[in-house]
Parts: sequence; C-alpha cells; structure tokens
Amino acid sequence: MPKTDKNDNPIRSELPSTIARSDKKAQRTFAEAHDSALEEYESEERAHRVAYAALKHSYEKVGDHWEAKEHRGPSDSRARSGGPNPGGTSAEGVDANATKDHLLDVARRLDIHGRSRMNKDELIHAIEKANRSATEQSRK
Repeated sequence: MPKTDKNDNPIRSELPSTIARSDKKAQRTFAEAHDSALEEYESEERAHRVAYAALKHSYEKVGDHWEAKEHRGPSDSRARSGGPNPGGTSAEGVDANATKDHLLDVARRLDIHGRSRMNKDELIHAIEKANRSATEQSRK
C-alpha cells in the first residue's frame, strides 16, 4: 500500500518501480486511487487494478515510466468498459486510443525499427514490447 511522507508525497519505495520513475503527479494519482480503493474494497489486488486504471486516464507508459497524455480519457478497450469486471483487452499502458502519428512519435522515441511500415495495431504491440524491455532493464 503506498504510504506518504510528512509532505503527503507518496513514498517512492512503496510505489511500483515504473511509477516511482514518473513525475510527482503520476505518483500521487496512483497512490490516492490505490488508497481509496483499498479502503473501499479491502483487496490489495483490486486496489492496484483501480489505481492503474485511474493512472491510465491521464498517463501513458513510455519505456520504463509514465508520461502525461495530451488528452485525458481511457487508454484502451478495457479501460473504456470500466466496472469491476471490465471486458476488452489491456494495452499495458500504451494509449491505444491515440492517433497513429502519436504512436509513431512514441515508437521513434523508443527506437523501434520498422515503425514507418507498421499499422496502428502493430505499433501498439511494438510499443508494449519495448516498454516491457525498458522496464526489465531498469529493474536490473
């Protein structure tokens, strides 16, 4: 459960590593949603799901951290369906509802080769893979 320091900032060691490497607002968004959900549902697993869902409305995963999205809103079909048992698929923090141009920009920043020949779904999957790899490298 994310705890806060005397200034009410989330304690970085209590946050998932990708969020700890993100800006303070992302950390607060996750921590506040997590703590509120934990109080309501009394389930650590469900609190994490709620906190990530809240984060994905304002942030997208880029490499090993989360960055503010240009436009708020659900990032994929799972986030769009909402509820305690959402349907759809998760894009692992990639903003699957972003434009292809935005996804191409993220792919360029992640140095994904062949991006210019990829369709939108291929870009999403390539970014997911690059994000997993960057996160794994950062944890070493």
